[in-house]
Amino acid sequence: MSDNPLNQPFTFPSGVLVKNRLFKSAMSEGLGNKDGSPKPMLDLLYRKWAEGGIGLCVTGNVMIDRRALGEPGNVVIEDASGLEGLKSWAKNATANGTHCWVQLNHPGKQAPKGLNKETVSPSAIPFRKDMQSFFNTPRELTETEIQDLIKRFAFAAKMVKEAGFSGVQIHGAHGYLVSQFLSPHHNQRTDKWGGDPERRRRFVLEVYQAMRDAVGTAFPIGIKLNSADFQRGGFTDEESLETIKALESAGIDLIEISGGTYEAPAMMGAKWKESTQKREAYFMDFAVKARKAVKTPLVVTGGFKSYEGMAEAIQSGNVDFVGLARLIAVEPDAPLRLLSGQSPRISIQPIKTGIGPIDKMSVMETVWYREQLERMGKGMETKPNLSAFVVFLKFAYKLIFKRKGALKERAS
Repeated sequence: MSDNPLNQPFTFPSGVLVKNRLFKSAMSEGLGNKDGSPKPMLDLLYRKWAEGGIGLCVTGNVMIDRRALGEPGNVVIEDASGLEGLKSWAKNATANGTHCWVQLNHPGKQAPKGLNKETVSPSAIPFRKDMQSFFNTPRELTETEIQDLIKRFAFAAKMVKEAGFSGVQIHGAHGYLVSQFLSPHHNQRTDKWGGDPERRRRFVLEVYQAMRDAVGTAFPIGIKLNSADFQRGGFTDEESLETIKALESAGIDLIEISGGTYEAPAMMGAKWKESTQKREAYFMDFAVKARKAVKTPLVVTGGFKSYEGMAEAIQSGNVDFVGLARLIAVEPDAPLRLLSGQSPRISIQPIKTGIGPIDKMSVMETVWYREQLERMGKGMETKPNLSAFVVFLKFAYKLIFKRKGALKERAS
């Protein structure tokens, strides 16, 4: 057996075996068809990652409702119509002994203007003033709608299993709907879904239980969870630890630790001091606390740059997997180098358009890397020097085009 800490297998308590400790974290691909089914480009993209050596791969966020997209081109699972495409995607994504889990998500209020007919959230709390030109104030969800959303998460999980993927992940981070329910800033309800930390946790726990009932005890369910929102009045690290304990008690298989929202994009490194960035792993301090609190397998994503930093994270025992995302969007075979004890060739840098309001958000980090994923999906090489400004213009054009199309459909 290799003495490389990253090249050690890992067995979950359920008996599921993963071949190494490298974890591909979710990135939004934008490679869904108009009807929400996956494009064949996803097959080629995920086959490339599978052959690139990753042990456990998580897909970009797959939505549970066609009326609630987070970005243009999201894959959606709300019925069985796209099952054949999902099966093909799963077959390629699980090649080379790779595990691939589908991340299920609902954006809540965090969807750009014009993308959906309306946005919804636990409470009708607007974005901060400088972002209100990009995001609408959401409508508060009704009790009936909340129950419907829980059922949608469960149905989507069932379809993921039927398609042949090896697990599923709940997106409970980065300011999307599950994260909004957990946050006292976004969730100001006074019914059973809000008012105190325990009631704010109710939604994620009921989503998990409904999914577990749908897929059984042997099919892995993980969650991506904020260590904190990093915004005033938001989800704190104390509440996150209590949520992690509750999820462990419920039986969650894996917790991926991240942090931040569109309003405070800590997951992109924007909030960290230079000393934190140098030691890599933005959320490792929180992972140490989480490891002391629970035995559930953990993964940290964000900030890793070198083989030495990743190996140390595993050797410390504080995490069980090292999460990679932006790196393998530009260097898809980086896992093979890491598994041979070498550091990646490319160093990840912030994506800047030069437009202040845009650069303050994490949106460009999403759409720029999505361009790289599309290139791989077309069989092309990645382009690390791609202009962020050009990518922004292309993204803005797509949003305007989609909005005009949606308005035309409503008018007819």
